[in-house]
Amino acid sequence: MSDNFVLGVDFGTDSVRTVAIDASTGKEVGVSVKYYPRWAKGLYCDPTSNRFRQHPLDYVESLEASIVEALAAAGPSVASKIRGIAVDTTGSTPVFVDRKGTPLALLPEFAENPNAMFILWKDHTAVREAETINELARTWGGEDFTRFEGGIYSSEWFWSKALHTVKEDPKVAKAAYSLMEHADWIPALLTGSDDVTKVKRSRCAMGHKAMWHADFGGYPPAEFFAKLHPRLAELRDTLGTETWTAEVPVGTVSAEWAKRLGIPATAVVCGGAFDCHIGALGGDIKPYNLVKVMGTSTCDILVAPKAEIGKLLVKGICGQVDGSVVPGYVGFEAGQSAFGDVYAWFKKLLLWPIENLAATAGLDAATVEKLRASVSDRLIPELEKAARKLPIEETGVLALDWMNGRRTPDANQLLKGAISGISLGTDAPRIYRALVEATAFGSRAIVERFRREGVRIEAIIAIGGVARKSELVMQTVADVLNMDIKVSASDQSCALGGAMFAATAAGLYPSVEAAEKALSAGFEKTYKPDPKSAKAYDAIYAKYLALGGFVEKELTK
Repeated sequence: MSDNFVLGVDFGTDSVRTVAIDASTGKEVGVSVKYYPRWAKGLYCDPTSNRFRQHPLDYVESLEASIVEALAAAGPSVASKIRGIAVDTTGSTPVFVDRKGTPLALLPEFAENPNAMFILWKDHTAVREAETINELARTWGGEDFTRFEGGIYSSEWFWSKALHTVKEDPKVAKAAYSLMEHADWIPALLTGSDDVTKVKRSRCAMGHKAMWHADFGGYPPAEFFAKLHPRLAELRDTLGTETWTAEVPVGTVSAEWAKRLGIPATAVVCGGAFDCHIGALGGDIKPYNLVKVMGTSTCDILVAPKAEIGKLLVKGICGQVDGSVVPGYVGFEAGQSAFGDVYAWFKKLLLWPIENLAATAGLDAATVEKLRASVSDRLIPELEKAARKLPIEETGVLALDWMNGRRTPDANQLLKGAISGISLGTDAPRIYRALVEATAFGSRAIVERFRREGVRIEAIIAIGGVARKSELVMQTVADVLNMDIKVSASDQSCALGGAMFAATAAGLYPSVEAAEKALSAGFEKTYKPDPKSAKAYDAIYAKYLALGGFVEKELTK
């Protein structure tokens, strides 16, 4: 058995996943998934106002439980041989903290205050604040600090959420010393950091979401933030001026956490990053390969050599940052604000009668729950089975995938989804098929934007739950893009990518690329486009663009 093992810890929207990896072979020896208990109950969230918050205790409890369980599954000899830990999270998911770096929600006076909790990536309460930031960036008289962020600052990102919170909640604003991304807080927690000013901030997180760039000497100047809100200028000054790539160690596991997890206190903790960027490495990314992380939303990641990119700026994406994915390469991020969430919305819509009317039919609670669970588990597979039998042009139904706004190209969280072409003959499989096609069309819009801006895409790689579960979705995307799509053989690509970073930080490999080559899981399947379907989708995609243009015009009058 190997003497070197590492842990990759992947914080997703609903759960945290830990994978224990043999650092010499890449073999998974232990896996655990733990769901956030408070989040699962819908606590601290208000979907009607697009407020999505997560309590830090959800993260702490699930982190410990998942690592302990993964190590138990790995066998008794593995825990003592853990050499490194890497963490990835959703983002931008910031939280207000005190001087020690403690999230305010962990203090008694803010324990039930959503504004003192982590503001999840999908929280869109800061749409107006994002508009304010964009307007200022274009008119304040200095340089445009959004230019490396695709030219449009989003409500999903760091400063929009900070501005919204300091305006809405003066108590939180006054009590906060700084803000931290979830990706930075977990490594700080594991290493026992008690001084937020000494935290090594993530290049990935701060570069893509917080307007950090080396050309600016760090973040935009305090003068810029003061025009937004005086408190933002003060918070900006607590962030320092440097950021670090994910393979750089931030310390070793603290004595407290070593005891809680049962691992050596010598285990290295490397810098945090966002799930999609870490997952791209786990998906075996190469230059000009677009890695699509396909889950509740999508993140589309591409890397290119700095020398080839030069001063090229891609408009309308989620930023381009030196070293955000692989050190030495420029990392590009794009994505869709809803992907799997679109299918989940439709499933929830169809389940409404069972969840709300079954109990009134005289059925006992156990029978209602059994019925609900049975239908819930079978609903999407049965819809897919029926939808696959429909000829592409037969449905006549066309949809937009903007159920949670639009991330790229050209962020606009005010946009809404739409379904057109419905008749009295339209049934659930036809609507589901249209929703699948809409998400594929959204993917094509991203690919076309990269190409139009001068960045070539030579291959497509897919990772994530949807990529491994839905043949209909994957074949549709392949047909719409008219490109092969390779699906990673790992069902935990984000955690695997984290393990690659952890192995590099622990000194087991000389570079991230060497760790990627040694530990890659490879690919389990390739979806190839059907020429006839690809041609048919060209015509339907044109209609998608026309419908999108109409809806966007009407919503932004």
